[in-house]
Formats: sequence, C-alpha cells, structure tokens
Amino acid sequence: MFQISFSNPVPVHFIGIGGISMSALAELLHNRGFRVSGSDLKSTPLTEHLENLGITVSYPQQASNVTEEHSVVIYTAAVHGDNPEMVRAKELGLPVLERKDLLGQLMKQYRHVAGIAGSHGKTTATSMLSLMLMEGELDPTVLVGGVLDGIGGNLRMGSDNYLVAEACEYCNSFLSFYPTDAIILNIEAEHLDFFKDLEDIRNSFRKYAEILPESGTLVINGDIERLPELTSGLPAKVITYGLCENASQCSSYDYAATNYSFDSNGFGSYDLYQNGQCLGRIALRVIGKHNISNSLAAAALAFSYGVSFDAVAAALLKYTGTHRRFDYKGEVNGIRIYDDYAHHPSEISATLSAARACVSGDQKLWCVFQPHTFSRTKAFLPEFAESLSSADTVVLADIYSASREKDPGDISSGNIEALLREKGKDVYYFHSFDEIENFLFRHCKPGDLLITMGAGDIVSVAESMVSA
Repeated sequence: MFQISFSNPVPVHFIGIGGISMSALAELLHNRGFRVSGSDLKSTPLTEHLENLGITVSYPQQASNVTEEHSVVIYTAAVHGDNPEMVRAKELGLPVLERKDLLGQLMKQYRHVAGIAGSHGKTTATSMLSLMLMEGELDPTVLVGGVLDGIGGNLRMGSDNYLVAEACEYCNSFLSFYPTDAIILNIEAEHLDFFKDLEDIRNSFRKYAEILPESGTLVINGDIERLPELTSGLPAKVITYGLCENASQCSSYDYAATNYSFDSNGFGSYDLYQNGQCLGRIALRVIGKHNISNSLAAAALAFSYGVSFDAVAAALLKYTGTHRRFDYKGEVNGIRIYDDYAHHPSEISATLSAARACVSGDQKLWCVFQPHTFSRTKAFLPEFAESLSSADTVVLADIYSASREKDPGDISSGNIEALLREKGKDVYYFHSFDEIENFLFRHCKPGDLLITMGAGDIVSVAESMVSA
C-alpha cells in the first residue's frame, strides 16, 4: 500500500472530491501544503468551497483529469474499477489509495485519536465531542460527516494532539483506522449490501474495539445486547453509558442520564451521573431522546480527556445541530420545514418521535421520505413502513441509489406505499420532486411541521419550498 509522507507534500488527485469525507481530507492536505486537485459529477457547495481555496476541481470525471504529475490518486469505495480516472491512473502506473487508508494513515499523525462509531448518530456525537474539546481548550483537529456551524464546515484544523473523526463500518472502513480512543453508540442491522447479517456487523465492531491500545478508552452504549461479547478481554479501558428512568438505576452504568425532560421545542435536558453521583444538569438545544444518549457518550469521552463538566455543559448549549440533522430550513405559509438525514428505520423512528413533540392540536406531522439504496429498502421494508407510520401523512419519492447500486427491478417506494396503506395511513407516492412540492403546497396547513428525510437529495424539496 502506498504510504503518504505528510512531511513531504506531493500532488494528489481525489476522485469524487465533493463527498463529505473526501472534501474534508482534500482541504486538510491542501492546508498541509499538498497540491490538491479533484473531480466530481457536478458542482456543489462543498466543491465550490474547495475551489475558493484554490483547489482545482473538474467536472465531470474523465481520464484527462489524471496526469503523470500526480503522485497518488485517492478514491472511495463508491468508485468502481471502470471509472475513467481510475483506468487512467492504472495506465500511468500511478499509486491509488482508498479514502479509508488515507484517513488511517492520517490518524497516526496525532497523539489522541477519537474514532466515533455506531450504526447511527456518528455525526452528532462527533460534533458534540468536538465542541467539548474546543470548549476545554484542547484545540482538536476535526473531521465530521456533516456541516457543523461551530467549526464553519466539515473540517477544523487544530493541533496534532487531538483528532476527532467519524469511524464508519460500511465496507469495514473503520478496520483500517488507528484510533487511540473510541465511542460505539449502537449496533444494528445496516449496510446489508455489504454485511451478511447482524452477527457479521457485531464481529466487525468487536474487531474495531480490539484496535484500541492498552492506554486507550472505549466508551460504549451499555444497552447493546450481549455487551460482554464486544468488551471482554479488551486491552483498553471500557466505559459504559446509558439512560435511566430514575437515579437509583444510575449505578448500572459508568455515566448515566436520568430525570430527563423536553421543553416546548423538543429540546432535552437531564441530570448527568458519574458512578452513581450526580455531576449536574445538562441542557441541550437539539431534540429527542436519542440526542440525550449521543451527548452522554460524547461527554464520557470528553471527561476522560480531562474536560470539565462546566465545559461539557457549555459546549452542548452551543450545539444546535449539524446540517441535515433535524435541520430547520425555514417557514413558508405558516408551514415549519425541516430536513433530516435519517435513512434507517431506527433513525426515522427517533427523528419522528422527537418531531412529534413539536406539533399539537390540529397541527399535522408530514414526512417526505426518499429511501436510500434498493438493498436497504428491500431488507427493511416492513420496518420502514412501521417507522414512517408515526407521521400523520407520508409522501414518498423514488429510491435514491446514484451509482452505488443498479435497480434490481423488484423493489420500489411503491412497496412501502402499499404497506402503509394496509396500515390505514395517509400516504402518497410521486416520481418527481416537482409533483411532491406542488402537492405539499396544496395540502399542508399553517402550523403543520414538514420534514424531508433521507440520505439522498430530497433536501432540495425543502430548500425549494422555503425559497419559493
């Protein structure tokens, strides 16, 4: 495998530079003195930002973008061998390096590396921990899988003492990483286009935990089933966390949240316990019980780095969410419009449950859902229908898959529609965003809450509505 010398900057080309992780890595190398170029299918705010920094970005991807002057070509798992730039790189004999391996090599440049893993909540917990370390004046370098206003984007350049980064399990990417410390938020059946089943996923998370050194710390959700299978015999210190119905249960975890409540905005607050002792009350400016759990995990690791309770509490008050995580887009005709990245049934349930607290009386909760990938939709078809049924009205878009999968022809959003109709739900399915937007404007009422949801491009419906 090609090894990047971070002390000897060379010309580097990124295939798919506009991805949320790729763009952050490209900017980081640019800031370290590398001559960076890249390509993508189309211009986006992320690629425009890179171009404003002086990075050359070409559209679309084509062989001529890769030349002999490039010392290495970086690509993602979504880039196939027949990609014209990959073909050209091999013709020229250029070394190629997958994104996960670049990130793994980068981690070795930092003293403390926090890798945030889990089926859901990685971006939120990464953002929360980053703000906590900033509030504690630890000057972290941050790579986050979303746009975080608190750092002005998806990258923060800090010192070489602390690196905070998401550790995604898809394609076992995180097994190429070198964290010194880690958080495991949850483990659920996900990415079944790669993993065989839940047991296969659990095995990968166990291998990830085994990467941690003896001096490291693993913060893990204490409610994960068969927890000892994941934690027993690890060289690293293991810290558990969880939510409790009352203070008497808090000693079940190293860190616990109890006496939690939600205000009229759906924002949570709770008493934070350490080893059965109350440290104080935490207030959040994001909604839902799931974010109480995310904040507790981040706090547990922050405390292990010596961050004070007051700094943790202050950081959480500053965190108002990352873009595409219950992201308030605006109000039009009295309709409150949000957007969320949720694309797994558990994420949908958590987000809609939190959103439900923001409607009352005759107000309706609308969910405009775009399924992400054919394989996921097929694997979780009943679960999607069940999780979406908590909305008053569901509007479905076509499945988003981009270049990751080909349409197998035996699954569509119509299958979700049929199951929701069997449940007696108010559901509609349209093949174009224009049809969806026109329908919503005709039927949504003042006071209603509308949330576009999915990991594809459904956010454009929300953005178009608020700009109408």
